[in-house]
Amino acid sequence: MTFLALDIGNTRLKWALYDSPRSGALLLEQGAEFLENIEKLAEGPWSNLKAPQQVLGCAVASDVIRRRVEDQMEAWDVAPQWVVASDAEAGLRNGYDHPARLGSDRWVAMIGAYQYLLSQGPAQPMVLVMVGTAVTVEAVDASGKFLGGLILPGHGIMLRALESGTAGLHVPTGEVTPFPTNTSDALTSGGTYAIAGAVECMVQHLRAHCAAEPKCIITGGAAWKMAPSMTRPFELVDNLIFDGLLYIAQRRFGG
Repeated sequence: MTFLALDIGNTRLKWALYDSPRSGALLLEQGAEFLENIEKLAEGPWSNLKAPQQVLGCAVASDVIRRRVEDQMEAWDVAPQWVVASDAEAGLRNGYDHPARLGSDRWVAMIGAYQYLLSQGPAQPMVLVMVGTAVTVEAVDASGKFLGGLILPGHGIMLRALESGTAGLHVPTGEVTPFPTNTSDALTSGGTYAIAGAVECMVQHLRAHCAAEPKCIITGGAAWKMAPSMTRPFELVDNLIFDGLLYIAQRRFGG
């Protein structure tokens, strides 16, 4: 029973085909497309793809984008399912005021991260940092309850906001340094340290709340940019959204 996992972000659609809908399934093929190129999937990278029996995805893009993706699956005769955050799923409990309003990508990534943490040893509090177009910093206690999280702009959004709101500020991307001495380095360092500072604050809040040292996990397409500037130990884990989709699919489809 082949299984297709979909992650529709703000910029790209990422997909992965597995041999079954279960945790630890064999990855058969994977790829990514910018959202403006979605119409090329059926005749391009999906043209020779083995038709999946099950499709599960999470989408933060608009319903229009999601329907465009569904149109590319017509030849497969499969009805995709889309994750919506709920009160609880796959071992995680949702502490959001209105659980369904939590972004599905955040929910799925937390499920993947929490299950990954459990596979490494005894449960402990966790701060999950997802670095992409936007940055999210989530707090999960050792029992698997999502306590709350932060949302802040990613590097690109920060730089574009400063360029549009500050006269004459159009400079190339610089380097992260402790004491920037040019505008390019000042912008890049400022954005990076803003994200690192948000992570540090959440770690402190979670440590005080749980009376235990949290595990810090970083993921996302731009996670590597943050790695050298983090103020505390962390683990860089790829593909947590796909991992989360596999855990959810195993329970929904019985893989």
